[in-house]
Amino acid sequence: MNEQGTCIVTGGASGIGFATAQELISQDRRVGLLDIQAEKLEAAQKALGNGSYALQADITDGAAVAQAVAETERALGPITGVVNSAGIARDIPCLETDPALFRTILDVNVIGSFIVSQAAARVMIEGKRQGAIVNLASVSGIRGNIGRVAYGASKGAVVVMTKVMAVELAAHGIRVNAVSPGPVDTPLVQALHGENIRRQWLTVIPQRRYAAPSEIASVIAFLLDGAKSSFVTGQNWAADGGFEGGGLLPEG
Repeated sequence: MNEQGTCIVTGGASGIGFATAQELISQDRRVGLLDIQAEKLEAAQKALGNGSYALQADITDGAAVAQAVAETERALGPITGVVNSAGIARDIPCLETDPALFRTILDVNVIGSFIVSQAAARVMIEGKRQGAIVNLASVSGIRGNIGRVAYGASKGAVVVMTKVMAVELAAHGIRVNAVSPGPVDTPLVQALHGENIRRQWLTVIPQRRYAAPSEIASVIAFLLDGAKSSFVTGQNWAADGGFEGGGLLPEG
């Protein structure tokens, strides 16, 4: 069961999304990049070169996503994979979190991922193609990390959404999994994590470091590859340096 073909990567202009696109291109897959940041998207597409196609799109806009999916298929061929990497985060205590911001984070991280997954799943089913969807969740959707009331809630929702879609789409040959990274040195994390937050993370991660985006990309690529992960669906894979499994850690 080899699900090669075109893969859509949202948030593909930077961070984990771009690293995933690089990994997939290196495996001779075609990659359609979706991102809302036009300038970064253009630079990413140039860096990736042949086999990639870039489209500016707002993932919370269903009509725009449907159009982007159709255009990507016309440009690169049948879609068999999706990576929902686009997302937003804020580090704000719960008592200071504006409900409007909470709704915005849910809209992008949960509803946006759902819209893209639904649109891509529909074309896979119409084309009678097997495929795979990987949603980016987070360890903040598994454990209670300070300042992450909205972000953590959104990523917890992504985990459950992944399981439901995996159950419903299995009959169509579409696998759905999530990846929950710990802290990763992406532009988003670098902007959010000051020296104090970074120090706190390093004290609770057994590997005592942040991940490189490429390390998360390799897990995503595995879950997309039907030759390697054909019996894996409905799972949430933590790529977190041991954070979820940790308890009392050695000093130092």
